[in-house]
This record gives sequence, C-alpha cells and structure tokens, in this order.
Amino acid sequence: MDDRFNTIAGWVLGAGIVALGATIVTGEMFHSERPEKMGYPIEGVEVEGEGGGEAEQPIAAYLAAADPGKGEAVFKKCAACHTANQGGANGLGPNLWGVVGKPVAHLGGAFAYSDALKSHGGTWDWESLSQWLKSPKTFAPGTKMTFAGLSKPEDRANLLVWLNAQGSNLPLPPPPAAAANPAAAAAEGADQGAGGDKGENEPVLNEAGAAKQPEGRVMGDAATATAGREGQAKNTSKSE
Repeated sequence: MDDRFNTIAGWVLGAGIVALGATIVTGEMFHSERPEKMGYPIEGVEVEGEGGGEAEQPIAAYLAAADPGKGEAVFKKCAACHTANQGGANGLGPNLWGVVGKPVAHLGGAFAYSDALKSHGGTWDWESLSQWLKSPKTFAPGTKMTFAGLSKPEDRANLLVWLNAQGSNLPLPPPPAAAANPAAAAAEGADQGAGGDKGENEPVLNEAGAAKQPEGRVMGDAATATAGREGQAKNTSKSE
C-alpha cells in the first residue's frame, strides 16, 4: 500500500515539475514587450500622456478664425442625440436651438436633464460650452451624456460658431490681449529695461561726489550741472 502511495505521489510531483517547466519555457518563447502605443485611437478621445506641448489658450483665441462650415461637419458627431433646428424635437439629448447664452439646463421640464447638470448652474457662455464639449464628465461629474468630448480647441470653436448661428447670433468675444501671454509680457519688460533707465541699485552721483572726481572726469547725473558751473567760473575769471 505504501509503495502504491509513493508511486502515485511521485507521478503527481513529476507532473507538477513538468507543468512548471513548460510554463517557464512557453513564457520565454512568447514573451513580448509592452507596445509603445496601446490599442487603437478613438476619435474625440485624447490619448493619455499627449498634450504636453503648447498650453491650450482660452476658446476666445480660436473663435475669430473658426469656420461655421466645419462646425456643421463636427455637429454630425452630435446629431445622433441632438437636433439644432428651431422647434426641433428632443432626442437622447435636448434640442440645441439658441443654446448659446442660455442658462445651463434651460429647457427645464421639457427635457429630463441629469441632476449633475441641473445642479451645475451658470450660463452656456463661450468658455463654459467649450469646457463642456471638451469633456462633459469633467464639466459635470455624474452627467448622463456619454460623449467622450472634443479634445481639439479648433473643433470646439468651429462647432460653437455654427451653434451660435442656430438661433443665438451673439457677438464673438474679443481675443485675449497679447500682453496676457506671460512670454510676451516678459519680452516686453526686457525691451523696456534696455532703454537706458537706471537700475534699481545703480548709484546716483551728486555734486559732492562729482567734486571728488579727477579734473576732466566729471560723470553721472551731476556731470552737466557741475561742468556748467565750472565753465561759468572760468568765464567770470577771464572777464575780471
């Protein structure tokens, strides 16, 4: 009986060793490195780790060059849930006629907004609409809207000017002033500093200090006054 048990135990142990060895061998044979770019890109979704270049400007900076024709093309991504014509029906999302400039969740009982959007408050101005279109879930956590968002500010600007033409017709906001750019402001300050103004700690030479200067080397703010007085004294001595 003991011999039979030992035989069975030996076979089980051997099978375990063989299975472990096979696992190690196949793992080495079929080992693959993590791909540099994971999965397939999805339109409207920004890949994690991207966007580390130039910082995005306020939407007003993109509106002046926006194209409503391109915005209408962008709206095709929204047309499955929304209409934008006057008197259009609500779908999975509300009708968007005249939405620019209206309060958030402005249709009230005519559409079943999510609690997240109803409690958000505020107005659908240019910037808030841009942030909503960029990432609905970030703008109003808990929203029922499943759209991933438009990562490109140019796409959002094109869509906004087209939506504005659908019943709102508000004037475009002025683009941000160039001075609002920190780099431009720093460059402007550097140009002004190179204009010959005295530095903060630069000493000002007064007349007492000028008197101690070697003859013929009067310099500083007092140079003109001191030199002028010396010239007057010399002229007076000659006339006497």
